[in-house]
Formats: sequence, structure tokens, C-alpha cells
Amino acid sequence: MKTHHLIFLFTALFIVLFYNEDLGLNLGILGIAYAMFTLFNTPVKNKTRQFFILFTASILSGLAFTWYTDFPSFLALISSSLLLSLRRKSRNLKPLLMIPVFIVNCITFICRFFNFDKWLPERNTSGTWQKLLAVVLVPTFLVLMFFVVYTYGSSHFADLFTNISWDINFLQLFCLTVLGIFIAFNYWNFAVERLIYKHNYMLSNEFGSEKTEPKPTYSFLDLNTERMGGVVSFLVLNILLIFFIVSYNYEQFYEIPKTPAQLSDETHERVNAVILSVVMVILVIMFYFKSGFNFDPKAKLMRLLAKIWLCLNMLLLFSAMMKNTEYIVSYGMTYKRLGVYAFSILAVIGLVITLIKIQKKKTNAFLFNTMLWCFYGSILIISFINWGAIITSQNIQRQDFSAEYHLKSVNFNEKYLLKYAEDQHNNLLRSDVLDRVKKEQQKSFLSKSLYYELVNTK
Repeated sequence: MKTHHLIFLFTALFIVLFYNEDLGLNLGILGIAYAMFTLFNTPVKNKTRQFFILFTASILSGLAFTWYTDFPSFLALISSSLLLSLRRKSRNLKPLLMIPVFIVNCITFICRFFNFDKWLPERNTSGTWQKLLAVVLVPTFLVLMFFVVYTYGSSHFADLFTNISWDINFLQLFCLTVLGIFIAFNYWNFAVERLIYKHNYMLSNEFGSEKTEPKPTYSFLDLNTERMGGVVSFLVLNILLIFFIVSYNYEQFYEIPKTPAQLSDETHERVNAVILSVVMVILVIMFYFKSGFNFDPKAKLMRLLAKIWLCLNMLLLFSAMMKNTEYIVSYGMTYKRLGVYAFSILAVIGLVITLIKIQKKKTNAFLFNTMLWCFYGSILIISFINWGAIITSQNIQRQDFSAEYHLKSVNFNEKYLLKYAEDQHNNLLRSDVLDRVKKEQQKSFLSKSLYYELVNTK
């Protein structure tokens, strides 16, 4: 199919799926439809292994959204669709450019849309399409647009139509049409500026031959002085970090226990400080190993000290995760405490990738490219797993289990709550859970979450 056919088809599909509907199955169906048509409308040369991986991820994230309709699955679906669209356009464009490319396209949408010569066919031998567009579609769109404006702008004008029984919400239809065109046009007809293509090489994972020669970073420092400064910096930072690890672990594991609220605040503050320090560590490594010192034969000591520093930071992260584990054992599992694991694991992965960068002499862009895929992979994993069920199933075994908290603050755990209510003969809890499930089940088909359809309310 041609581009303009896809744009109009998916605009119509968007209207059909979302008219008088809430967000639910419809978005998952739309995402899967985009992925399927992308598969059939992508040039063979761009159908690489990465393309098929992203296609599969798009289908799975669409299914995840139809099941949960929550924010993680929404984020996974949008990320997968954008990456798939980018890979459809080019097999070599770096994924990091996805954000600037789509921001530019969204900003320039109006100009590009009304530049019809660029995306509509120049000629149709039958003339049917031109007549349909010029005589029917464009006038209808303009009449609807001004009808909505005039109706809301003049009560007398609106009164002229009060006796007519309209079964159509024109304002919603107009908004859905505009939004549908905006999404379909930017997906199927997005443009990559020549400037972005020209600078794509800057995000390469490997150094070019011209950058392998050791050179000083600044003109006022010679190479020997900068190398010595790097050695001293990493040596001092290692010593400082050792003292910090000792004091950090003493505060966490040996000080007098505090109240749960104080312990919670301190745990999150310490973890945030550790993750922030890891980001700063990676930035320092990127500064010293951006080019020359990767290949400097005299910088072996500096590389060794940098690797030791990275390993010590991993040890610090493992200490933070151990404390978080102790916290969960003592006070139960929550989304926040699971989030601490997620961010800590991503931080460890970041340090490992930085270690690989030094060992394999990779560019700084290698860090960003690899971490983008790791972050994307973590989004996919998070969207596929029912974390609410895991939290409830673990906490329900505790003596201090709070049914009210898990009813109000934890999602997709109704099966466990119903079983708990039955075991505890808690009719009020059972009634509240059933009310929530039945409310979800009573939604129209396209607004449903499939998860609630499998919850037994009898």
C-alpha cells in the first residue's frame, strides 16, 4: 500500500476504535495493526534481525496493553512502535536519534501535512480519487470543523439544530480525526533531516582510525600531565570510595534500628545518592576515556585504577540492594521497593558496560546506544509481568498484611484478594473487590482490560 492509503486507513481505524470508548483494548489493537502493516510495507533491505525483534516486541507489548492497560505496557507499546517505525525507515540510523527525529516531525507536522505534493499521488488516471478528495472529503472536513466552532461560539446558531436528533458527537469525532491523522501521518510519513543522517556516524560504537592517536584534551595541558592527573584522580577517588563504603554499610547494618517510616525515607535517600554517584562515575569515565587514553600505551595504570573504581561502585550497589532486601523481609514488598531493585540493576549494568567500554576501547556513544537497549528491554520486561500479583502473593503471607492498602494501592491482584477475603470471611473486602472487577467488566468491549475478564466473580 502507498503512504497516503496507509494514512487514511489508520485514521479511519483510529476513529472506529476510539469513538465513544475509553483507553483499553483499542490501543493494543491499534498498536498490533501498526506493527502488522509495518511488516508488510517495509523494504526487504530494511528487514534485518533487529527489525524482526522490534516487530515481535511491538506485537507482545500490544498484547500486554490489551491485558493490563497500565502505564508500563503503554510505555512499552509506544517505545516499540517508534523504534519499529525508525527501523522501517533506515536500517543504520541509531535508535538514540529516535527522540529528536519524532520531536522535529511533530513540530513540523502542519507544514508537512499541507504540502500535499510531497505525500499525495501526483496523478490518478481514473480521476476518481481526485474527485473524492476535492468534492467530498475536503469540504466535509471543513464543514465539520467550522460547524463545531460555530456551534460553541453562538447559542442562536446551535439552537437552529436543537430539534435535529444528532446521534454523533461532532466535537469528539473532529478531535479523533485530527489526532488520528496526526499519529498516522507522523508514523507512516515521518522525515529524517539530512543533517541527522550526516551526523549519524558520531554515534558509532567504534573509534575511527583518525581518533586512535593519543592527544591531550586541552591545549594548556600536555599529554603526560593529563595522564598523571587521571592517575591521581582515580587513586584519590578509590580511597574516598573505600571510606564511603565502610561508613555507608555501618550506617545501614550496624546502627540502632529506626521506625519503619524513618527507615523507608533513609533507604530511598541512600539509594538515590548511590545511583546519582554511579551516574557521576560514568560521566567521569567518559571524560577521561573519550578518545586518546583508550589507546595510550602509557595509561595502563589509569585504566586499572578506573576498573577498580567501577568494581568498588558495583560493590556499593550490591550493599544498597542487600539493605533493600532486608527492608522487604522486615516490612513487605511494594512497587517502590521493587523499583529500587530495577534502578540498582540498571546502574550495575551501566557500570559493566562502562567496564566493557574501557576494556574493548569503545566510544562514549557505545554507552548510550547499549544503555538505550537495556532500558528498552527493562520496559518490556516490566510491562509483561504482573507485579501487583507478585507483591500481594508475597505480602499476603505476612502477619501484618494490610488488605486496605493492597486494595487501593496495588493493581491486578483481585484474584489473591478474593481468596484472602474468602479465607478470612471478610465479606466487606470481597464486596469491594467484586465491585471493582464488575465495574471493569461492564465497560464496552474496546475499553476493557482482558485481565478482568478472567477474574471469577461468582
